[in-house]
Amino acid sequence: MRAEQGPAAPIAERAGDRPADTGRQQAWSAEADRIAVPQAVFTHPEIASVGLTERAARESGLAVRVVEYRVDDVAGAALYADDYRGHAKLVVDETRGVVVGCTLTGPMATELIHTATVAIVGEVPLERLWHAVPAFPTVSEVWLRLLEAYGL
Repeated sequence: MRAEQGPAAPIAERAGDRPADTGRQQAWSAEADRIAVPQAVFTHPEIASVGLTERAARESGLAVRVVEYRVDDVAGAALYADDYRGHAKLVVDETRGVVVGCTLTGPMATELIHTATVAIVGEVPLERLWHAVPAFPTVSEVWLRLLEAYGL
């Protein structure tokens, strides 16, 4: 491990002649990211969410656009289970062009939510997510379909 990544990193950064970068995603940040904590409910069907709900995003003043897609319409759903039923909802901050929330229902929803968590924590622009092509045919194809529904 390099010294700038070790436990002394915050001390060395603050002791230097340059201003410390105190952003929430620094390696030494001790803050919990309360927005991007995924939630999983192992019911039938499964329910998973991460980030802001549409309502919370609007109440926080974000310019919000919501994109929804039936997960059972992706090719991989039929391979995963007979009579697969599921729903996906993305909450997008239009100003920054990033996902700020996601809710999924259906089989594997609790597995699929990690992709949204990474997108939210990394503040990955939608145009870049477009290039993260999912394996075909899998249930994760829903991410491509959501971006198509968004208009990319």
